Amino acid sequence: MEIGISTFVETTPDVETGKVVSHAERIREVVEEIVLADQVGLDVFGVGEHHRLDYASSAPAVILAAAASQTERIRLTSAVTVLSSDDPVRVFQDFATVDAISNGRAEIMAGRGSFIESFPLFGYDLQDYNELFDEKLDLLLKIRDSEKVTWSGKHRPAIQNLGVYPRPVQNPLPVWIGSGGTPESVARAGFLGLPLVLAIIGGQPLRFAPLVQLYKRAAAKAGHDPSKLTVASHSHGFIAETTESAAEKFFPSTQQVMNQLGRERGWGPYSRSTFDAARSFEGALYVGDPKTVADKIIHLRKNVGITRFMLHVPVGSMPHNDVMRAIELLGKEVAPIVRKEVLEWEQNNKQS
Repeated sequence: MEIGISTFVETTPDVETGKVVSHAERIREVVEEIVLADQVGLDVFGVGEHHRLDYASSAPAVILAAAASQTERIRLTSAVTVLSSDDPVRVFQDFATVDAISNGRAEIMAGRGSFIESFPLFGYDLQDYNELFDEKLDLLLKIRDSEKVTWSGKHRPAIQNLGVYPRPVQNPLPVWIGSGGTPESVARAGFLGLPLVLAIIGGQPLRFAPLVQLYKRAAAKAGHDPSKLTVASHSHGFIAETTESAAEKFFPSTQQVMNQLGRERGWGPYSRSTFDAARSFEGALYVGDPKTVADKIIHLRKNVGITRFMLHVPVGSMPHNDVMRAIELLGKEVAPIVRKEVLEWEQNNKQS
């Protein structure tokens, strides 16, 4: 059972002061967060790709490369790479370079992304949203599997027996599929035999259990061994010494971001009651003291089947020291509880 962190490198205004941390400062903070995550024994750190003023992470591979030279064990992944509006050749080259710097710890998490700003920025038509992803994923996997590539498609110039370099340390370089939970994307990941990341950020997490089963059935039907496939969750949350403290610190900035997104997307207001319901045991927010958060992760593992849990923290800008403390608690207190109980549970299941 792997435990880690994901971030979008947010630069939203401080709820109390209105101050906005610069993109440069926030990027440096995230590198510090990755280094700390490595030091406290976490397994993976993911950096998302966004092209908005309120996020500083338009080039995740560069941030991960900066951290790669300062870390020893932690895996480094995008979360996600917006593959539809990127060039698969450059994506592969960027992450093969991170893989070299980290000596085999890089991963690509490919997805459509939760925002659309990158499409007009790079000259793509949103009407081609699904077709772009399918075509570019096909090219990325061909590059991963073969040094010399011959490929043609509709949205990118053809490649005729050309090499793509550098080649990564890992063979193959891990490529995950990020999904918001649509059956189509889950089944595609299974058909391709690729590891799956589910964005479990609302509602009841247990409703994702049928999707995990669909993923495994699709994999088995395509000839892949479902027992060798991994499933991750990406879930919002925060950890502090007490559950009350965690809730009080995490709610204001989370509410600010969720209401901003709500105004853009036509959602209803995000209230304290909404927040409190989501941090209940059956809810999708992993907010609380270490034991509370550990119990919820274990519940998710046993009932949904995830093998990697990534805590997305923060959702909106929070004091750097608070985020660092949450990472420390996740690595030193939450992860040992989860790993111990999950290992015992798995061993008991094998014996029975």
